[in-house]
Amino acid sequence: MTNLASLPVTIKDIKKAQNIVKQYARETPLIQSMFLTAKTGGEVYLKLENMQLTGSFKFRGAFNKIAQLSEEEKARGVIACSAGNHAQGVALTSKLLGIKSIIVMPKGAPQAKVDATRGYGAEVMLEGEQFDDSKAFCEAYAKENNITYIPPYDDTEVMAGQGTIGLEILDHLWNVDTVLVPVGGGGLISGVAVALKSFNPNIKVIGVQAENCHGMTASFRARKKVYHDEAPTIADGCHVAYPGELTFEVVNQIVDNMVLVSEAEIELAIKDLIQRTKIVVEGAGALTTAAILAGKVDEYVKDKKVVSIVSGGNVDLARIEDIVDHFLIANDEEQ
Repeated sequence: MTNLASLPVTIKDIKKAQNIVKQYARETPLIQSMFLTAKTGGEVYLKLENMQLTGSFKFRGAFNKIAQLSEEEKARGVIACSAGNHAQGVALTSKLLGIKSIIVMPKGAPQAKVDATRGYGAEVMLEGEQFDDSKAFCEAYAKENNITYIPPYDDTEVMAGQGTIGLEILDHLWNVDTVLVPVGGGGLISGVAVALKSFNPNIKVIGVQAENCHGMTASFRARKKVYHDEAPTIADGCHVAYPGELTFEVVNQIVDNMVLVSEAEIELAIKDLIQRTKIVVEGAGALTTAAILAGKVDEYVKDKKVVSIVSGGNVDLARIEDIVDHFLIANDEEQ
């Protein structure tokens, strides 16, 4: 059995983070989904991080990281690279703490996300055609201008901040059997897994990624870090082709399984969450529901108490319209 105290992030780090992030972060609802419960034969709950500040769990990690910077680091200002949720988490945290922030985004970033990030008070720089180009620019700019860089996931304080979700789950459902977690770079699942397994090592922690891009799943299966990126995914918030160093170490040692879902399965989950549970989610936020609906986690769900983390709700309204139209057309053709 893995010694949890030897991992990059520990329960002590997460409990410390809980005291920090509760200054501003919402304790998000944990609600039972009667639709998913009836469909699976399990007792299925949804952890609604789409209702967190900025519409995503990312606020937790960003706030925990930035709040613990030294006064000298804060005075230099912070910089981050993100096409969406991490950007808004860093921007709002900086506004709340009175720190100057710069967010580097790809040139093709959705205008709504650019506007939202600027609305939280950050300076937005559009650099690079792809995220990796933007990230390289961001890291170089931070070094050249002596600005504090805030990583999106591969950082112990960021991971600890995300792990506070695990503590909240246990506060409301201490006898949970399975927790399903969307995965990109691995910050969320790392923190949540440590929080849960520190309380009860028998809780199953299952990660879910898109078939089109799943660096963490490919690495988990290979037991070493590998690259995987076949195509774009509607779960763009989890489009990470190569996992973090620290996050992979945690996932490799204590996560129980990783499963993959198709683009069609993610779209169906977005539609069903809107139609049956009245919850608006982005693609990444629908990953775990997609796995449930597709029957890919049946062994962890049937006759179990299950929490499915809905990680974010920052979806382009045009994308929702496309998904709804797709299913309406399909229904018309069937009739």
